[in-house]
Amino acid sequence: MTETSDTRSAAGEAQGAPPSRVQRLMRYLPLIAPVLLWAVPCWVLLHTGQHWPLSVTLTGTALFVLGLVGMPLAMVRGHGRRQQDRAAIVGDTLLGGIWILFTWSVLLGVLLRLALALGGVGNGQDRARIVTWAVLGVVAVLLAWGYAEARRVPRVRRLEVELPRLGSGLDGTRVVLITDTHYGPLDRARWSARVCATVNTLEADLVCHTGDIADGTAERRRAQAAPLGTVQATRARVYVTGNHEYYSEAQGWVDLMDELGWTPLRNRHLLLERGGDTLVVAGVDDVTAESSGLAGHRAHLAEALHGADPDLPVLLLAHQPKFIDRAAAHGIDLQLSGHTHGGQIWPFHLLVRLDQPAVAGLSHHGTRTLLYTSRGTGFWGPPFRVFAPSEITLLVLRSPQQPA
Repeated sequence: MTETSDTRSAAGEAQGAPPSRVQRLMRYLPLIAPVLLWAVPCWVLLHTGQHWPLSVTLTGTALFVLGLVGMPLAMVRGHGRRQQDRAAIVGDTLLGGIWILFTWSVLLGVLLRLALALGGVGNGQDRARIVTWAVLGVVAVLLAWGYAEARRVPRVRRLEVELPRLGSGLDGTRVVLITDTHYGPLDRARWSARVCATVNTLEADLVCHTGDIADGTAERRRAQAAPLGTVQATRARVYVTGNHEYYSEAQGWVDLMDELGWTPLRNRHLLLERGGDTLVVAGVDDVTAESSGLAGHRAHLAEALHGADPDLPVLLLAHQPKFIDRAAAHGIDLQLSGHTHGGQIWPFHLLVRLDQPAVAGLSHHGTRTLLYTSRGTGFWGPPFRVFAPSEITLLVLRSPQQPA
């Protein structure tokens, strides 16, 4: 009795403990971040010695204030309860634009000004104005290029992956990975059809989609997702949920993918057999599934592998790279993931690394587990990709064993 009381007392003290400084800061981050994103470029471009005419300074400052107020309002109307696509497009575009402007205002605001000063170029006003025009020029180029990169059909990234336990009969198995298509406010039905047509040129044995199909319900984005029904594979087309499905009726997306001829691997597996050898292809729900409150939705690797021969090689589909810890503990041979977008807009990948063990490409974990993280096929939110190109991935599985 005493032990139980002590335990409850300790738990109560832990619950009543005041939040740390970091926790308090994180609580206010959604309020602080937009202010910094808009205030820093405003200060660097207009108020650091440029001495623009008063009309230019006032107009420029007013535009930054309008952006600071308008961007959150548009994001809320676009991604909140109202789900207004036009507002989402405005808010997302402003978010991407100001992130790029913030980044290069800081970089060129410091480095270029220092270089100009060391080189003895002009006076303070001249250097300040050179920095302003340089930032605006670089940002304009990156916005145009980043938009084109985001809207183009992704390039095919090809690589061979050797799995030590893969039988010789499965050598040369072609696995195509698409992920993070993020069909959303911008209608990309034609883009979707072109992506699927590109996939069909790769003669895949297995085509995988590792989640984040869209932003919005399956019924709302059906026209953009419909071309996925045309994807061809000699053996199977498999799909697992991503975190964004759980923002918008995940079960609806599972049902639609099933309707389109894809096999949802919700904590289950199938067997791919060729040349007398077998590969276990397993999938798990996204790690956010359990907190969604949807009955039966959770990430459960043991359930996904239930009944599979432990001596067979396993290819696992899991949306987020951070699932790799569980995969390595179970001796998975290869995990395919997306989620990171490769950062999407440089240098956002530095923040992604705080949450995920890998941002893009092939990495080794544990004694034998490989992880391939795709940069994604589409884009989320801001219609820009800067130094993080999208991809359709062709992985050719190789066996170390010589064919009979």
